[in-house]
Amino acid sequence: MPPHVNSTPHLPFNYLHLFLLTLTPCIALRPTVIFSIIYYWFTGLGITAGYHRYWSHRSYDATPIMRLGLMFAGSGAFEGSIQWWSRGHRAHHRHTDTDKDPYSALKGLFWSHIGWMIYRQPYSEIGYADIRDLKADRIVAWQHRNYLPVAIFAAFIFPTLVAGFGWGDWAGGYFYAGVLRLVLVHHATFCINSLAHYLGDTVYDDLLTARDNIFTALVTFGEGYHNFHHEFPMDYRNAIRWYEYDPTKWLIRTCAFLGLAYDLRTFPHNEVAKGKVTMLEKKLQAKKDQISWGTPLEQLPAYTMEQFRREVSLHGHSWTVIEGAVIDYSSFIDMHPGGKALLRAARGRDATDDFNGTVHQHRHAARNLITSLRVARIVCEED
Repeated sequence: MPPHVNSTPHLPFNYLHLFLLTLTPCIALRPTVIFSIIYYWFTGLGITAGYHRYWSHRSYDATPIMRLGLMFAGSGAFEGSIQWWSRGHRAHHRHTDTDKDPYSALKGLFWSHIGWMIYRQPYSEIGYADIRDLKADRIVAWQHRNYLPVAIFAAFIFPTLVAGFGWGDWAGGYFYAGVLRLVLVHHATFCINSLAHYLGDTVYDDLLTARDNIFTALVTFGEGYHNFHHEFPMDYRNAIRWYEYDPTKWLIRTCAFLGLAYDLRTFPHNEVAKGKVTMLEKKLQAKKDQISWGTPLEQLPAYTMEQFRREVSLHGHSWTVIEGAVIDYSSFIDMHPGGKALLRAARGRDATDDFNGTVHQHRHAARNLITSLRVARIVCEED
């Protein structure tokens, strides 16, 4: 006789015991969770404030103590040495969206996010970037020579030791503050190369794929205002307004207040404003190009005033002249807010003064309308 199987699929949950069984491990891991979050920010900012804005772009200067701290923090992100990372990033800026860009967005979202890390690129295919200053930096050179042991210690051993000696959670320190934290930091910083070239607006220039986007900024420690960054890469800020999210900028500014950072570089406000206005004009022009503004004045037939009057007299046209343009108001006479009589009174003569205030000061709607009603232009007798 087969053994009896005690199946309990229909028994209700004991929610108290279920709650205790799940909550107890969470309470026990609370210090590890808090430390993992802190270390996530520490190592992430090591990339954005250190590898990126300091070593790649030299957007500010830092004391040796701060540089050592940034080196250790960036090493904990396990994204390569400062020299290797910055060389690739400088090539990215110099050769953006070309075959020489190591993480070109034109090769697709997967490639710019992580594909460039997975597939080996021939060194000769990556564009040239000058890194003589990095090779002359003693901290950069030492880390580059000893990168693997430094990175392993900062990424895995150090968080394990902190959680282990601190509150006895050796495994949690390794898996949560080490492995899981590392995966999250990787994808957060990789989004600088992918999402920042995929989502958002071209606020300062549209020749490249770099975009400004608040969502990307939230994910990447403030690196989401990427269109600004590609236009003004030596600026220590990504977000230039006080209310825009850029914790990397806040860290650098705080370090400057503490005397750890100095010579924070910013582009002049006037030059930044020029870039923004230029793009606003370009976008506005693109919208204007989608609207019919009538035939350009210079392409219309040319009449002298005498010829204009003769045309009106001979053919009975409902024409008037406003600011040098012959306006055919026949299709608008029934809709004229001031009534038909005013338009009929303007027939066959120059009504510019009437249009500009003698009878009524017309505004944008009227001025835009008459561009569609133009049929000719008035020239002097000599023309």
